[in-house]
Amino acid sequence: MAGGKSTPKKDKKTKVAGGELVTVGKILIRGVDSYKAGINVRGRGTLYAIAEGKVSFTRKKAARGGVKTYINVLPVK
Repeated sequence: MAGGKSTPKKDKKTKVAGGELVTVGKILIRGVDSYKAGINVRGRGTLYAIAEGKVSFTRKKAARGGVKTYINVLPVK
């Protein structure tokens, strides 16, 4: 556990919701491997926006019957 405490760290989670407006460099997901980078998103463990826009989540079929969730930032005019 972090710092010798008996509770796990709580900063690993989703930082934004679907439909929320974000700016360039905004952290979207921190430390969660269940989400993958989609359109206008970069990073591995910590995903961040590389363009301004609205956040959306999409799910796609993966190999061996699994489903992956992608986080996207769609530009808003």
